[in-house]
Amino acid sequence: MLDDDSDEYIERLHTINHNLIRRTIKAGGTCTGEHGVGYGKIMYLKEQFGEGGIDMMKQIKKGMDPNNIMNPGKVVIIAPKK
Repeated sequence: MLDDDSDEYIERLHTINHNLIRRTIKAGGTCTGEHGVGYGKIMYLKEQFGEGGIDMMKQIKKGMDPNNIMNPGKVVIIAPKK
């Protein structure tokens, strides 16, 4: 987005993005990308993985990071491959 983009234009971009993600999940795809799920897509995790999937991710995160210091507020952290 650019500084001079109108509010209406930005709202349309968000709507298009939302629709694309929802359709992708319905078609069996994922809301994630090569960099995982950021704050902008975290709302789609429940739709994609279900409540049980999210609970499992939270348990894994808590086991790996009990003090929530690595990516605070994120559900899962994955170490990069070496």
